[in-house]
Amino acid sequence: MKTKKGFTLLELLIVIGILAILSTTIIIVINPAQLLKRARDSQRISDLNTMKTAIAYYITEETGTLSIGSLFSAQTYADIAGAKCHATATVAPAVAFTTGGSGWIPINFDGLSGGSPIGSLPHDPKITALDADPGRYYVYMVGHATNYTFKLVANMESTMYGSGGTAETDDGGTDATLYEVGTSMTTAIATGTATCYAGTGE
Repeated sequence: MKTKKGFTLLELLIVIGILAILSTTIIIVINPAQLLKRARDSQRISDLNTMKTAIAYYITEETGTLSIGSLFSAQTYADIAGAKCHATATVAPAVAFTTGGSGWIPINFDGLSGGSPIGSLPHDPKITALDADPGRYYVYMVGHATNYTFKLVANMESTMYGSGGTAETDDGGTDATLYEVGTSMTTAIATGTATCYAGTGE
């Protein structure tokens, strides 16, 4: 009669040790936290490029300017307390993401002959306040009060897309630590100490 041979304690400890080393290596190589940051950065790039296309479409269809009041104005949503970029205006949260001209991008997309090309205005996938580390939200800027130039700005967070990453450094904008898209890439993001994005990260 054959006897069943089980694993010895030493064999079990060796297998557990190998599994621990493998799992640690996988976590270090894959870095789930960076994957999440990278996914949010991809969303930021997509959001801003979608809005760039929508605004460009609006410009071709309408004759009105993109000004929101004053020269070099900027606007963001009101659930970001104290956001500043030149003369920043904020929008009430109840209408912040609407497309009828009352949202944080004050363009009446609903008034276009074919209707709005977007369902709602986007917001940063990880909204933080101006004084957070570092501030994360979208900003809409008009390059000049009498023409059609504009810029949309976001703050990346992953090592792949963030400071020193290709998205922020190669976008053609004025700040190598922020992602910028639009038709007015040379418009300054900040004046003096009133920066668009505060926090120790910027």
